[in-house]
Amino acid sequence: MEDPRILLADDEEALTRYLAPILERAGFVVTVVRDGNTALREALGQHYDLLVLDLLMPGLDGREVCRRLRAAGNWIPVIMLTQVDSQVDKVMSLEEGADDYLCKPFDPHELVARIRAVLRRRRDRPRRAPLSTAARWRSGDLIPDRKGRRAYKGVQPLELTPKAWALLEYLMLHSGEVLSRERLLDSVWGWDYPVATRAVDVRIAEIRQAIEDDPEHPTFIETIIGVGYRFSAAVEPVEE
Repeated sequence: MEDPRILLADDEEALTRYLAPILERAGFVVTVVRDGNTALREALGQHYDLLVLDLLMPGLDGREVCRRLRAAGNWIPVIMLTQVDSQVDKVMSLEEGADDYLCKPFDPHELVARIRAVLRRRRDRPRRAPLSTAARWRSGDLIPDRKGRRAYKGVQPLELTPKAWALLEYLMLHSGEVLSRERLLDSVWGWDYPVATRAVDVRIAEIRQAIEDDPEHPTFIETIIGVGYRFSAAVEPVEE
């Protein structure tokens, strides 16, 4: 089996010089480009298994590259590198077709883990849109409506606070992954939100009360002792 081919698009030469060898040691074949126009041309003209796109690049920015790929019917997996303080950039990156995002600065080994997780998730859905582009998902009888920011159990609407909804959405988007409390705090609450990891446990309990038939024996969200949580049930987009 050939090593996965990764296109790394970032205009920070110091970052790519440091990052590319780490990705190569992790078993990836890496091509580096430094602007969005070249990234788009490479992605459309060559075979890559995944793109890592910096949000801010000369020419086309990362979101525009992703947007044009999706408009062309190209569903190659994309991880977007965003700025640490921009929640809007994170949300927009997903809505425009990215599979995941990672905030700068980041641990390069976290990027390796994200790449592997995205490739695993997309292995069963080749050439199909990522979950992040779907307005509604289904997992058993649980149906989140992302446009309305509401969830249903069958036809019954569920009562969730805004933070619990955001946490559920993130867990389902990363179904099958073990997510640490720290990562959930960073991704859902953000760096500028001073809360302890206990806040994650409180919202998980709220979600389980709403979505589980028996919250004491959950079937959707699994506790990984000493680490965090995993949405263990299968998640599929609901076709409009």
